[in-house]
Amino acid sequence: MLIDSYLREAVEVDVDAVADGHDVYIAGVMEHIEEAGIHSGDSACSLPPYSLATKIVEEIGRQTEQLARALGVVGLMNVQFAVRGEEIFILEVNPRASRTVPFVAKASGLPIAKIAARVMAGEKLAGFNLPLGGRKAEFKHVAVKEAVFPFARFPGVDVMLGPEMRSTGEVMGLDRDFARAFLKAQLGAGVTLPQSGTVFISVKDDDKKAITPVARAIAALGFRILATGGTARHLKEQGLEIETIKKVREGRPHIVDAMKSGEVQLVFNTTEDAKAISVSFEPRRTALRRSTASSSSATTSLAPRPSTIAACSATAKPHPPPEWRRCD
Repeated sequence: MLIDSYLREAVEVDVDAVADGHDVYIAGVMEHIEEAGIHSGDSACSLPPYSLATKIVEEIGRQTEQLARALGVVGLMNVQFAVRGEEIFILEVNPRASRTVPFVAKASGLPIAKIAARVMAGEKLAGFNLPLGGRKAEFKHVAVKEAVFPFARFPGVDVMLGPEMRSTGEVMGLDRDFARAFLKAQLGAGVTLPQSGTVFISVKDDDKKAITPVARAIAALGFRILATGGTARHLKEQGLEIETIKKVREGRPHIVDAMKSGEVQLVFNTTEDAKAISVSFEPRRTALRRSTASSSSATTSLAPRPSTIAACSATAKPHPPPEWRRCD
């Protein structure tokens, strides 16, 4: 009998490595920005990790090395982990190249696929002057990968993300800190981030705690905040100034009316069951039609992201790209 359980409030991590049967090179440890459970191809990710503790990242590297040696991997390997608190779960191990290899190669300036091919042809990693034996690659910059979606081309399609991959491309943002790198990735994906205006928040009960510091950061930047009944009540209890607005089913004027009139510049909307997803479809679709920036996840793993969007768009000018090594 196989019993599965869903990991709530977990952070997903992707690791790309190259092994020669003895030595293992950890090419990249990437922290997903969307919650665990969203398809890895649809999730934005940060290289190096932006919020995981150093000891967690080191333990992930150690486990990756052990897996590569135990499996006798020669060439590329991808491992997907989930982290909840200080506990690390292994989701899957693939002794092959993954879609993140080009991203890792561009971020590190190393021809990862070329090195792996030469290793598979018989060369040893010791001959490539790479950090081995528990040492990890050092980054003087942060790279953020963001997925690009075709939702605007398909009328009636919901933008909610899940375990099925829906993206059709990706972009990368590169800078000296996570916030600016993330901002560049959003701009590259065609997301227009507001510098002022109104933010709409409507989240499920499990996300109310996580969204509170996000709302506080947004309010501190001078944004006006609209929220539906339950979310508004919770945020007001936390001492925030919130304006309550009706859901579509509660009568007019409702949130879609406000969005169509141009009042809303940023949307945070999460749901948890089929009925709630159906009821909240129209606000998400309206945000898509109007090219309004939106997020459909707000768990603890995602909590830094919305505040970073607001902080970057309102206060930060992106740095020029840092130097990185040429891929010979």
